[in-house]
Amino acid sequence: MNYEIKHQDKFKYIEEGEGEPLLLLHGLFGALSNFKDLIEYFKPKYKVVVPMLPLFDLDIFHTSVGGLEKHVHKFIEMRGYENIHLLGNSLGGHVALVHILKHPGRIKSLILTGSSGLFENGMGDSYPKRGDYEYIKKKTQLTLYDPNTATKELVDEVFEITNNRLKVIKIIALAKSAIRNNLGEELNQIKQPTLLIWGNNDTITPPFVGKEFNRLIPNSELHFVDKCGHAPMMEVPDEFNRILDGFLQKLSVVSQPS
Repeated sequence: MNYEIKHQDKFKYIEEGEGEPLLLLHGLFGALSNFKDLIEYFKPKYKVVVPMLPLFDLDIFHTSVGGLEKHVHKFIEMRGYENIHLLGNSLGGHVALVHILKHPGRIKSLILTGSSGLFENGMGDSYPKRGDYEYIKKKTQLTLYDPNTATKELVDEVFEITNNRLKVIKIIALAKSAIRNNLGEELNQIKQPTLLIWGNNDTITPPFVGKEFNRLIPNSELHFVDKCGHAPMMEVPDEFNRILDGFLQKLSVVSQPS
């Protein structure tokens, strides 16, 4: 599935369809391939937007959750989006949370799946060994319930990142920033309707993390998906899209004038 990557100022993004913006934020090892089923399903009804997060382009002092949030904020301001449905996976969920806490005005709803911000396991016992493809393949498979979901394309993308010394330094900086930036005490400030979709077999942000988000975010609903790990929108796209579609339809009914 090839989408046109648009360029405006320093921003790179995909924008497909028309309607209220459904803005998708990818995670630390995220890629466009994670979202292809979601984009195809929702672009007939929504303006589906995927900004490319500058994970490796910020200077080391701004390579943080806060630095990524500033990028997203400037992007939203530049494009002039309103009534945004903001969706984030993993680190992208963390960036979405920081954004909605700082700039709630343009956000209509929040959708989190496998989000960091409260608790997350790292890549495991040791950091990825450079140059060891099989090791990277196993680690990538561990984030997913079905190892076969880790396509060669996905493993190649992770391998390319972990084989680049500067990128590894920035990945570590972002991971440490996520751990430091715990939002537990602020989540009760979120007023927007929030949807939480969690894999029952997520080992990075385990199910108890989803339950804790649900407890702390006032207007939130939690859905667990069986046989699913850290990336529900990629692992169980049909179930994910069904849950998200139902949530968005409820919102559109509520917001219509009587």
